[in-house]
Amino acid sequence: MLALPAMAEDTPKKEEAPKAPETVPAVALDFGDSASATLTTKAWEALNAGKHDAVDGYTAKCVELYAAKADEMQKGLTEAAGADKANEYWALNDVGTCYFIRAQSKEARGDGKGAIPYYKAVVEKYSFAQCWDTKGWFWKPADAAKAKLKSLEFDALK
Repeated sequence: MLALPAMAEDTPKKEEAPKAPETVPAVALDFGDSASATLTTKAWEALNAGKHDAVDGYTAKCVELYAAKADEMQKGLTEAAGADKANEYWALNDVGTCYFIRAQSKEARGDGKGAIPYYKAVVEKYSFAQCWDTKGWFWKPADAAKAKLKSLEFDALK
């Protein structure tokens, strides 16, 4: 895979989800097979390791490659798929999760304001995305993002 750029503009217009980066991160990344699941897994691993440049790159690449398919999948749903069908919405799940991971990374860097547009993208654009927990169930990034948004938006008022 390519090295992905860091998001050039982290505060997109209100109605738009943040875009994939426009500059290449300083770190060289191994995108593996470039599958959405691979990129999402690598983004989680980078987040857990505190490698935020890598988070930027992996999440941006996933969005770049799979956002159109994720948008199509989201439009076809009126509610989140049941656990038995959740994997059929792979692009939606991975792109939504990558926005969530990107927001978490922003927060970990002390940039709560910068995390807000990514959390909003999950809630407003990828609300039916689901993420597999290694403990054996799916969870909804939009639910977690809503809680984070309340907290961050409250803090922004201070």
